[in-house]
Amino acid sequence: MDWYNVFRPVLFSLSAETAHEVSLDLLGAAERLGVLRYMAPRMTGNPVEVAGIRFPNAVGLAAGLDKNGDYIDALARLGFGFIEIGTITPRPQPGNPQPRLFRIPERQAIINRMGFNNKGVDYLIERVKAARYDGVLGINIGKNFDTPVENAVSDYLICLEKVYQYATYITVNISSPNTPGLRTLQYGDALRDLLAPLKVRQRELAAEHGYRPIFVKIAPDMNTDEVALVANTLVECEMDGVIATNTTLDRDGVAGCPNAEEAGGLSGAPLEDKATEVLETLCKVLAGRLPVIGVGGITDGAGAVDKIRAGASLVQVYSGFIYRGPELVRESAEAIAHMN
Repeated sequence: MDWYNVFRPVLFSLSAETAHEVSLDLLGAAERLGVLRYMAPRMTGNPVEVAGIRFPNAVGLAAGLDKNGDYIDALARLGFGFIEIGTITPRPQPGNPQPRLFRIPERQAIINRMGFNNKGVDYLIERVKAARYDGVLGINIGKNFDTPVENAVSDYLICLEKVYQYATYITVNISSPNTPGLRTLQYGDALRDLLAPLKVRQRELAAEHGYRPIFVKIAPDMNTDEVALVANTLVECEMDGVIATNTTLDRDGVAGCPNAEEAGGLSGAPLEDKATEVLETLCKVLAGRLPVIGVGGITDGAGAVDKIRAGASLVQVYSGFIYRGPELVRESAEAIAHMN
């Protein structure tokens, strides 16, 4: 029995953010009681090596579901080849006013304007230290909402320094649409000025703790020239990989649906084609110089395979996981393992 399909109607009867919290609390309780292991999908082993890291399979959990690292051990039971937590900021912040999370079930879509709500980097580190999970853990870092964009590098450096020794890799999030001005950091000198100091600090920290790759998460709302500009800057700054893509501001895929006009980033099935197009363009420009993690709109195994065929080395899921549960992880991992 697919147990998630039993619980989903109850969860979807709640507001989106309440359902998010309740479902994670239930997962955490099931893990503590020792029953979650019997509910997890059986996974096919298909290890992948990317950026010097061995991933048990190619399907990961995208950042945003477990912002504070409270549910690492529970999520690790669900078959993911890797887990990414965050986005985390130097200081705790409440995020945007509620309601700020909206489902569009008829399109398997979600709109969020959470605004990097989190308990701060120090809290997350304590949760990571308390977790038993010894698999691949990414930590996604950002800036506080009230830190001016021109001072953003200080926030990213604080987070990088604090999470470095506890992460398998670190993701620099410059693509959320819900922190004012953040996406301006993706272009030209602003991107170079952000990443160059992070690279210097990475090298210094590597001497003490070993090398941890840095990935950069980009937005889908870029044209071909902008994607090429970003890609070349990432290579120039010696980043270790790219995550493509974050949520979109485009509403074409949900036009006319309830909640479609809510402000925030759109994720889920309507994002799939746009995200894959950006991924494919990015991979062509990079020409193998950096690995890419494909994310955006994966709702089945075929969607995961499409991302790999477009050039991704790994994929991540989020909204599709909300709609389909752990079965999506198993299906996607198997589809990738058996693709021609």
